[in-house]
Amino acid sequence: MPMAPTGMRLVLLAIAGTLLIATGCRAIREDEGRPRGDSRSEEEKVQRGTPGYSAQMEIPSQPVASSAATGWDSERLWSRHVDWEPAIAADPSAPYVYQLTTRYHAPACHGCGDPAIVFRRSSDGGRTWEADSYLDPVPGSQHDPQIEVASDGTIYAVYLHRLRPGVVLQKSSDLGVTWTPPVVLKDAGGPRWSDKPWLTLSPDGRDVYIAFNSSDSYVAASRDYGRTFETPVRTNQDQRHWFHSGGAVAPNGDVYFTAVDYSQNYRGVSHINVLKSIDGGASWTTHRVDTSQEIPACRWAEGCYRGFLGPSATLAIDPVGTILLAYHTGDRPGGPQAMWIRTSTNGVDWSSRRRVSARPDRVNNAFPAAAAFDRGDFRLVWQDDRRSSRDGWNTWYRSTADGGSTWSRVARLSDVGSGPSYRDKNGYRFPYGDYLEIAVDQNGMNGVIWGAGESYDGNGGTWFTRGR
Repeated sequence: MPMAPTGMRLVLLAIAGTLLIATGCRAIREDEGRPRGDSRSEEEKVQRGTPGYSAQMEIPSQPVASSAATGWDSERLWSRHVDWEPAIAADPSAPYVYQLTTRYHAPACHGCGDPAIVFRRSSDGGRTWEADSYLDPVPGSQHDPQIEVASDGTIYAVYLHRLRPGVVLQKSSDLGVTWTPPVVLKDAGGPRWSDKPWLTLSPDGRDVYIAFNSSDSYVAASRDYGRTFETPVRTNQDQRHWFHSGGAVAPNGDVYFTAVDYSQNYRGVSHINVLKSIDGGASWTTHRVDTSQEIPACRWAEGCYRGFLGPSATLAIDPVGTILLAYHTGDRPGGPQAMWIRTSTNGVDWSSRRRVSARPDRVNNAFPAAAAFDRGDFRLVWQDDRRSSRDGWNTWYRSTADGGSTWSRVARLSDVGSGPSYRDKNGYRFPYGDYLEIAVDQNGMNGVIWGAGESYDGNGGTWFTRGR
């Protein structure tokens, strides 16, 4: 698929404001404001956030310098609504950056499910943002969004539409103005329900891979730009509960996903795994990289279930095929977990683990995200509570230019100490959602997005920043 000329993209951008009511995408006013059910039980609804909630703070439209991290913007809140579990992607050859978030209690979207997936776009590398729009305003809860951009600028978005039909994919070839009708993964066969999708694709967007779980681990592959999918492949043969939280395609076409497997009640040990395919997703091998002792409880955060702070893993691959794996594990049952990295050139043989998080054993670390830019150039973000145990969480950043041998000093990205009730000088009360993301644009600028809130149940919002 040829790349759209830059001039064409600018024309599309100029008319976008008048076309946001196009297929599957409706504009939202800033002054507009049913909680998602626990993804493990479609019938049990979790009250997330308060209907009518509005964060009490001014949201700047232009970036200002961070008070905590040199070279970074001060973090900004996306909206005053109850938003959580966001995603971000950068166009690899143009200045566009795209974000998705899961929004609760959004009455402007008449006929939408609750929550609904919201999309927005920046044409200047994330400095400023255009109006929000709903990705697909239809009944039925939507959550767990993912977003990627192919080399020709085509946007791929994946999310969960209830547990049944489950994972769906939509695409946009006009900068997010219009979107294709959802492609339902279940139509290709596989399990009756699906949860927690993770998306990666080849640079040109032809090969699309979506990992998801139905308690078991599955990966579905498309070889026609996401128009159709082959029957999902089950990658495990045990009775454990699997969750994916990272994926990438190597320069040679090999495909990788990270996954952690737990017991069905989250008791006992859990395992850090890397899934690998050398045949375009037709078959997969699983490589266990590390083991974590039993997950720490999080009873201090309202609504938090056992398993929420359990291990998660991510990976990124640089232009020469070096793989960076980042994950958190605990060596003591029930104790806080440290953040580690390993590297590999084949996804099978891994270096010894190297600690990148704070040293005190009382610090809870969680939810890493990684990106690669140039040879040996990796960037890593995660959340921890080093500033105040359990209720002083922050978002942190480190980078390496030599493939993980040495790392920059840690930078605190969450610098706002006031505003919503869950913010103070120590950070935010609790991570809002179980993943965050980082994307790197064509110029090496990082965009980072995460959720912060009062507790697992909320209230909370989506925050973002940019810098390097």
